[in-house]
Amino acid sequence: MLAEERFRRILDILNRQHTAGIAELAAQIGTSESTIRRDIATLDQAGRLRRIYGGAMALQPQVLTIEEDVETKREKNVPEKDLIARYAAQAIHNDDFVFIDAGTTTFRMLEYINAPGAAYMTNGIAHAKALLKKGYKTIITGGEIRLKTDAIVGTDCIACLQRYNFTKCFMGANGIDIQCGYTTPDPEEAHVKTEVIRRSYVAYVLADHTKFHRVSSVTFAGLKTACILTDRLEDPTFHQHTVIKEIKEL
Repeated sequence: MLAEERFRRILDILNRQHTAGIAELAAQIGTSESTIRRDIATLDQAGRLRRIYGGAMALQPQVLTIEEDVETKREKNVPEKDLIARYAAQAIHNDDFVFIDAGTTTFRMLEYINAPGAAYMTNGIAHAKALLKKGYKTIITGGEIRLKTDAIVGTDCIACLQRYNFTKCFMGANGIDIQCGYTTPDPEEAHVKTEVIRRSYVAYVLADHTKFHRVSSVTFAGLKTACILTDRLEDPTFHQHTVIKEIKEL
């Protein structure tokens, strides 16, 4: 295969999935890893991609235009979400007043929380039920239920939140980007997330590695407003903008 054809295929793969490892590219293109390393170096020097540790990423963030439903999201990246969720749960103590955002990674937290003395508030229908089953003091926001994500949103939800101040909040995000910050597809969910972070002493965003360099429709906060908990970070430049914990194992 000619070099230009390999270059085109590498860039096509990155356009589809934004990042890819050397071994993954070699397998998809059908060439050696040493050849892929040289190709990545050439394309990086030409300003056509960004070389990262163990692979490459597209220059522009991946723009998300379609939102998946909660059941589809729940089946994706399960081991990574579980690792992040277990770590996040350890940050909750009995003297906390915690907000837990509607979302699939935050939902996985609930199994691992062991702080019966804490108080919990959520805008997630399934989250509230799970907390109640554990016997924990649970407050659910008022407002309108958004069917696609089982999240409560709207003006009544915002009015409810404005009565409270949280020691910690645990939030989800559809995309994380250096320029655009934390993003989500729905303006009403974004409004809720913004208000929660504003009213929290410490904010955590739970996001697996696939959320980085992705941009969705609405920014709800800048990077520095929250600490990020993730399974791995492929672009170290994010460390310059906020506190990030890479969780390798527990």
